[in-house]
Amino acid sequence: MAGKPPRKTKGTPDPVDVHVGQRLRVRRSLQGMSQEKLAGQINLTFQQIQKYERGTNRISAGRLYQFSKILDVPVSYFYEQFGGTSDSATMAHGFSDNEQDEFGGEDVMQKKETLDLIKIYYAIKEPEKRKNIVKFIKSMADSTDT
Repeated sequence: MAGKPPRKTKGTPDPVDVHVGQRLRVRRSLQGMSQEKLAGQINLTFQQIQKYERGTNRISAGRLYQFSKILDVPVSYFYEQFGGTSDSATMAHGFSDNEQDEFGGEDVMQKKETLDLIKIYYAIKEPEKRKNIVKFIKSMADSTDT
């Protein structure tokens, strides 16, 4: 039939599902929540959470709504920075006017080291201390440029 969309190849996750799953993983990690704990809150297995986070299983609208409530984010959070619009492309590339590579060719927000650093940073309750940490890190980065 002419109007029928092409069938998806089994085993190939849809890019939207992969993106939503990655956003789920990042937010869950930032909240310091294990896959087991998240799964237990909505009566799933941690293996199902793994499949969602890899994008191999699609998250239904109802389930996404549950995740948004548990992880304290709007549903739209899971779709941020996805797609080819100029706004999302700008966000993904550091507000640059032209196309740029990501750090080292990989998404640093997917690295455990980045997530650990962010969790520790926000565990510091005093805003002035966090501001001083940012200044310190900037000074270290600036000193490596010479």
